[in-house]
Amino acid sequence: MTAFTLNPNRCDEDYIHQPSLFNNQTVIFSLHPSTYSISKRCIDIIGSLIGLLIFGVLFLPIAIAIKLDSPGDIFYSQTRHGLYGKPFKIWKLRSMIPQADALKSQVPNQVQGHLFKNDNDPRITRVGRFLRGTSLDEFPQFWNVLIGDMSLVGTRPPTHDEVIHYNPHHWQRLNVKPGITGEWQVKGRSQVQDFEAVVALDLNYQKQWHPGYDLMIIWKTISVVFARLGAC
Repeated sequence: MTAFTLNPNRCDEDYIHQPSLFNNQTVIFSLHPSTYSISKRCIDIIGSLIGLLIFGVLFLPIAIAIKLDSPGDIFYSQTRHGLYGKPFKIWKLRSMIPQADALKSQVPNQVQGHLFKNDNDPRITRVGRFLRGTSLDEFPQFWNVLIGDMSLVGTRPPTHDEVIHYNPHHWQRLNVKPGITGEWQVKGRSQVQDFEAVVALDLNYQKQWHPGYDLMIIWKTISVVFARLGAC
C-alpha cells in the first residue's frame, strides 16, 4: 500500500509521498485549502445527496437498458488515484463491453501524454454512448463524493497505468480531491488533446479555488449537460 507521512521540515504545509509504486519518485504535495474547507465539504455532502436521490429515480430504466444492450454487470468499478495519490475505487454505470479493460491496448489513443481517450472507442456499447454523452454514467460517483474519496469539483482522477508514468510536476494536480466535474468539463474536454493541457487546467483550478468558484463550475456543468440532452 502507498504510504504517506507528514514532512516535519515543512511545518504541516506539505506532504511527502514515500517512494513505493511510482518509479521510486519522492513527491511533495502541497496542503491545499480546499482539502480542509468546511464549506466545500458541506457543498459536497448536499450535492451528493441530491445526486443520489436523482440517481435513485433514474436507476431502474437505465439498469434495464444496460442489461438488454449487452451482457455484464450494471456497475463498473476501477482503481483510481485521488488526493495525494491515494488509491480508491471509483464507481460508474457500465458503458463498455465486459472485457473492455483487457482490450484497451488494442484501441488507438487520440491524446498525447499520460491520458487515454478515443472518441470512437469500439468498446463502448450503444447505451453506453448515450450514458456518456449525457454524463449519466457518472452518477454513481456521487457515492464516492459522499464518503469523501472525491469532491463534486476537482481534478480528473487518474488510473494507475497513468500515474506510474508521471513526472514530478504532474503529481501537483493531486493536491486536491478528484472531482466529478472540473475545469476540463466546462472548458471543452472534447477539445483537450494533450495531457499537459489537462495539468494546466487542474493547476489553474487550484489557484482560482474558493467555494464560490466551485459553485460556478457546478452551474456551468449543469448547463453543459442540459445542452447535451437537448442535442440527443
